[in-house]
Amino acid sequence: VVTPVAVIGRQAWAAPSRRPLGLWAFAYASLHLATFVVLDYGLDWGLIWETVSEKRYILAPNRLKQGDPKDLEVYRGYERPIHIGDRPALLAVDLYRSVYAGGARPVHEIHREHRGSCGEYAWNAIAPTQRLFTAARAAGLPIIYSTDDLQAKLRNRSAGSRRFDEQSFLIKEEFAPHPGDIVVTKQRASVFHGTPMVSILNELGVRSLIVCGESTSGCVRASAVDAYSSGFHVTVVEECTYDRAELTHKVNLFDLAHKYVDVMHI
Repeated sequence: VVTPVAVIGRQAWAAPSRRPLGLWAFAYASLHLATFVVLDYGLDWGLIWETVSEKRYILAPNRLKQGDPKDLEVYRGYERPIHIGDRPALLAVDLYRSVYAGGARPVHEIHREHRGSCGEYAWNAIAPTQRLFTAARAAGLPIIYSTDDLQAKLRNRSAGSRRFDEQSFLIKEEFAPHPGDIVVTKQRASVFHGTPMVSILNELGVRSLIVCGESTSGCVRASAVDAYSSGFHVTVVEECTYDRAELTHKVNLFDLAHKYVDVMHI
């Protein structure tokens, strides 16, 4: 830009400014790159490569970069600043053992033997979710878990051929509750349905939730919408939520971000 201005506009003063402007632009870009690599991703090169290579775009509305232009135009009216709400708590939705059954394999390879498992999507989310827990504990945030009621599942015929035992709904070891954490057992998708969740949050003085867990289209969505409907600000962490298919994960993040929650990177 500087050179054309100097030549075409015959502005001799512009030419000497090229070097300092170039150095300033380089320093600015380097600072942002360092922030991205060190502060945002903690030098986790695997996660950095995943973020860059997959060109993540199912984020908050004001950061959406791809998609049908007509659809984006329709949703542009929902754009808004995103933020973490006041007095937050971390809500970990259904991080129980059965969703990790079958290991870090594609879901289509294991779903017949391990119905309900999220396979590789669940395992890929372990590391970023551990980072989220570490940050929440360091900040002194209340941590609340949800898990399913085993006896209700055994009574529920809609569970079909899925097999459950006393280990199925225990929180996975990597996220084991600490003394003082709260575990809420639920019988339906939302942790707010038929539970004292609102009373718990009010007693703790919580006014907003940071949500992680699974599945994006199921219990995460139901809990996030109910939290919003109950007057709480909701933030969903993209890398720390997952589903049994990438399509349902991204579509639900897209929809939630435009209506009820702020979707943010960890």
